[in-house]
Amino acid sequence: MRTRAHWALPAVLVTASAVALSAAPVSALPAEPAPVVSAPVVSASSPPLEQAVRAARATQATRIARVIAPDPVLRRQMVTVPFVRRHLQTFQEIADANGGNRAAGTSGYDASAAYVAGRLRRAGYAVTLQEFEFPFFREITETTVSRVSPQPKVYTRETDFTTMVYSGSGRVTAAVRPVDLTLPPGAVNTSTSGCEAGDFAGFPPGDIALVQRGTCTFQVKAENAQAAGAGGVIIFNEGQEGEGDADRRRLLRGNLGAPNTRIPVVGTTFAIGQELSAPGTTVSLVANTQSDPKRRTRNVLAESRRGDPSKVVMVGAHLDSVDEGPGINDNGSGSAAVLETALKAAMLPTVNRLRFAFWGAEELGLLGSQHYVTSLPPEEKAKIKMYLNFDMIASPNYVFSIYDGDDSDAVGSPAGPPGSDEIEKFFESYYTAAGLPYTGDDFTGRSDYGPFIAAGIPSGGVFTGAEEIKTAEEAQRFGGTAGTAYDPCYHQACDTIDNIDARALTVNTGAIAAATFAYAYAADLPG
Repeated sequence: MRTRAHWALPAVLVTASAVALSAAPVSALPAEPAPVVSAPVVSASSPPLEQAVRAARATQATRIARVIAPDPVLRRQMVTVPFVRRHLQTFQEIADANGGNRAAGTSGYDASAAYVAGRLRRAGYAVTLQEFEFPFFREITETTVSRVSPQPKVYTRETDFTTMVYSGSGRVTAAVRPVDLTLPPGAVNTSTSGCEAGDFAGFPPGDIALVQRGTCTFQVKAENAQAAGAGGVIIFNEGQEGEGDADRRRLLRGNLGAPNTRIPVVGTTFAIGQELSAPGTTVSLVANTQSDPKRRTRNVLAESRRGDPSKVVMVGAHLDSVDEGPGINDNGSGSAAVLETALKAAMLPTVNRLRFAFWGAEELGLLGSQHYVTSLPPEEKAKIKMYLNFDMIASPNYVFSIYDGDDSDAVGSPAGPPGSDEIEKFFESYYTAAGLPYTGDDFTGRSDYGPFIAAGIPSGGVFTGAEEIKTAEEAQRFGGTAGTAYDPCYHQACDTIDNIDARALTVNTGAIAAATFAYAYAADLPG
């Protein structure tokens, strides 16, 4: 990651308290339609905003940072954390009233989408609800896994195992049968365990298949096991050491791609996979799931009525939670900060067109953003000059991560499309100006930037960590607790309003607002 400052940003953050600004009439500005903004902190008659609007209209500034740098009060006033927290509280109340979650295809998600769309319409945006069909999945009751023999042991959900998305249902207690395992592991992505029907030759019907991550998809492994008569499937990680997502010893999460599997399928760690491969092992596996291949949900899209429609700056966050909890950090935090930024941006006469997206069904495989990008005609796709993604911005054991647009560490995933490095530099400068440490995070494809990168659109954003474990070095730099997940409540019922770190929320709300306003006025966009 580059560390030199690239953008001249004032060293200010969005603050949790409003500073009163003296009012003065705006007498010389050209008349413009006044958008309706709910509870604005700064009115158009505030001197710093007047200064910014005058300068922006007069110069068409390429950097809004230059426009507002003389008056850091404006940056603090534009987007305030109490309003962001109000949105988070609303998401919590929606989850509480709808079975404890806001998952795609449920009433909780529908209520979240209605709330966001309503606020954006009242602010003056052109709002579109883009519906799409998707294969719905949920756990009706929590899946359980326990070893019966040779020594009883109960495994912990979300620590020792996860239910694969689109797993089938069932209750089975049976012998564990290893299927063509590579132990010790070879090179990354070389295990062919369960990838061929022949791997299951002579498989005892009703037993539980133990297969290893490797060259083929989880779906192929599960469907081959089902065809061989397996009563359930346990897929464990491949076993190679690495950092972050490259660590193939960690807990394996996965998606079977479609609801074609009728038997229970779970993922687990390499260590537990080795443990279960011992001869004479018997396991009890119970799953109760629901799938619907033709469930419908929607993306919420909001477009500003100002700015060049051929130069679109797109800002997005996924709005859905997992079925297990309300998803207030993942990703109510990103959604709330993007929503409040959009509400405040509605008052600005921007140079470029702003388009805000609140994605559905991200937790089921980036389905909403994928539908959006693949549905765009080529001429419309070409108008999107950049995409900013904000997913989990307030993890309780946070790090300040920036998506590594140029692969400057030469480790893990490759660089993003050309222009992604410029977005990375912007966020580097933001944290540097604030006197804060930051680190890089690969474009792993785990969030909604994925389809945009695949389409060649410059992308970037910030992130505070999910289920990965904070290192001692990170704890020294960022604070928090080493040896604990960045978000210990990731994909769990405890991801509530109490799972939000106030400092991370404040800092990253500022990052979102700064980037949105800067690129709204930039003459030269990354794409």
